[in-house]
Amino acid sequence: MEALIPVINKLQDVFNTVGADIIQLPQIAVVGTQSSGKSSVLESLVGKDLLPRGTGIVTRRPLILQLVNVDSEDRRKTGEENGVDGDEWGKFLHTKNKIYTDFDEIRQEIETETERISGNNKGISDEPIHLKIFSPHVVNLTLVDLPGITKVPVGDQPKDIELQIRELILKYISNPNCIILAVTAANTDMATSEALKVAREVDPDGRRTLAVVTKLDLMDAGTDAMDVLMGRVIPVKLGLIGVVNRSQLDINNKKIVADSIRDEHAFLQKKYPSLANRNGTKYLARTLNRLLMHHIRDCLPELKTRINVLAAQYQSLLNSYGEPVEDMSSTLLQLITKFATEYCNTIEGTAKYIETAELCGGARICYIFHETFGRTLESVDPLGGLKTIDVLTAIRNATGPRPALFVPEVSFELLVKRQVKRLEEPSLRCVELVHEEMQRIIQHCSNYSTQELLRFPKLHDAIVEVVTSLLRKRLPVTNEMVHNLVAIELAYINTKHPDFADACGLMNNNIEEQRRNRMRELPSAVPRDKMAGGAQGEQDEGTGTWRGMLKKGDEGQDEYKNKPQSSIPASPQNRHAVNLLDVPVPVARKLSAREQRDCEVIEMLIKSYFLIVRKNIQDSVPKAVMHFLVNHVKDSLQSELVGQLYKPALLDDLLTESEDMAQRRNEAADMLKALQKASHVIAEIRETHLW
Repeated sequence: MEALIPVINKLQDVFNTVGADIIQLPQIAVVGTQSSGKSSVLESLVGKDLLPRGTGIVTRRPLILQLVNVDSEDRRKTGEENGVDGDEWGKFLHTKNKIYTDFDEIRQEIETETERISGNNKGISDEPIHLKIFSPHVVNLTLVDLPGITKVPVGDQPKDIELQIRELILKYISNPNCIILAVTAANTDMATSEALKVAREVDPDGRRTLAVVTKLDLMDAGTDAMDVLMGRVIPVKLGLIGVVNRSQLDINNKKIVADSIRDEHAFLQKKYPSLANRNGTKYLARTLNRLLMHHIRDCLPELKTRINVLAAQYQSLLNSYGEPVEDMSSTLLQLITKFATEYCNTIEGTAKYIETAELCGGARICYIFHETFGRTLESVDPLGGLKTIDVLTAIRNATGPRPALFVPEVSFELLVKRQVKRLEEPSLRCVELVHEEMQRIIQHCSNYSTQELLRFPKLHDAIVEVVTSLLRKRLPVTNEMVHNLVAIELAYINTKHPDFADACGLMNNNIEEQRRNRMRELPSAVPRDKMAGGAQGEQDEGTGTWRGMLKKGDEGQDEYKNKPQSSIPASPQNRHAVNLLDVPVPVARKLSAREQRDCEVIEMLIKSYFLIVRKNIQDSVPKAVMHFLVNHVKDSLQSELVGQLYKPALLDDLLTESEDMAQRRNEAADMLKALQKASHVIAEIRETHLW
């Protein structure tokens, strides 16, 4: 199982090559306050001085430190290949294949790389530095050194430096595959340990937290850390290990780590003899190695699943980017044909990508025809905008200078044409709505059906322009046809229409029935000739003389008292036009029985004929729109696109990829390759029975 850690190192190397942080690999994150001894612990594990030192915040970027144990054969092979002179060396990810055998140079490179990203003003950055140390004296580990927890900004640090560091630490230790190494100095109160506090936020049960107590030799005289090391103060499930750090004087005097570890062992044997074998740097290294191996073993099943899922996602993403274009003519023709096919399929309802959020394509066109347009026509009142006085005026204008015995037919035609004309506006609006939907289908096909067009923005824009132009050309033709449909109805008022004739017959029967009812209601004492004379006089007075129009009286039925009437226009002295027919009519003008009956007849005829025409328009307009607009575009779209775009001179320009497409394709390909390689690495674990 010892080989599991090199496997994780391999996976780390794989994802480092693509700069990806999408896989949360098992690792150990070191957390502690400033000057708690974090750097000393790490250097003790490495056995070398390699970390920057100084006052205040020194670690300002995460340092991902991979320790790789190498045997004599590996050292010999690496020395031959890279010219390495020595048993230990290091490599940075950002310096590629450069080999560092001088650990002072490694420390200098860490400082330089930190300042390159974070600047020299004590600011921090979450971009990590990757360092691998190869040595026969280390155990296989992956450690992450994080900036020390601070409370008060110093120098020119930002005011929210505490919050920045806290968020950076939480970013790493929130990883469920991360073991938290919480470092606390022994000369501070463990109950106030900031490291343990922040660790407990993401690991409340302590299942992946290991506590390290540093500076055991600096405790006040007469005190010891026995209770702390025994876990009586702060219990931690993974354990608690005490270590002794090198003092600043030791560092200044260049005391080597090996001598420090020897002195640490002597101190533990003297001060804590019963606990010496369960504390110290060497025991810490072995414990971390063991914990990491078991943790890796537990994380591998989920890690394998995550890698496979991501590989499938990146494969799909790479497929959507398409392969680099080789045969431009063939590619252009395929894209044009695919777009035209998807456009027509969207209208027919057979498209591959069906919209579920709203109606689209042919379904919306159907809705426009039968819901929007149909209901709009049905809401048009056959007598809307037509006043009784308008009907009466039309009747009188149609009779000329003589009183008429019957309702003139000319007045009916004049008024019914006025009403039929009102059907033209909603009909033209129907054409406009269908045109807008066919324009929307272009974007629908671009977004859902033909994503390849996103690779070629110029081709996409050209296709949109061609289809838009085709739709624009068909719009006037369709509008003209719809206009003609209404004009045809206005051109000839067919009073012999079967439906209209039936309505007239029914209406005449009703009028005759009403006349007989009125005759029966007359008093029997009234002589028949008197009755006829009265009726005739009423007729003459109502329609035959100007005096009858000017007379004020109570004739007419009460139900017409509130009929809207025209007000008296301005006088000729005001130099306004005067309608003489309106001049004699007072504001309180009432209709005679004859006038009332004539208006009712005309209104009934208008309504009957209007309904016939409305039914014709409701049926013929959708047919005209389908023939002149929808079907014409469907039938000619392919040939129009090919004729406008399939030209040798346009190939290079139209098939020019967007600027970042090639880069995104390469990044996706690299990520897919890394994921596939990682999958193979995990598969090897099964084959070698390590898992």
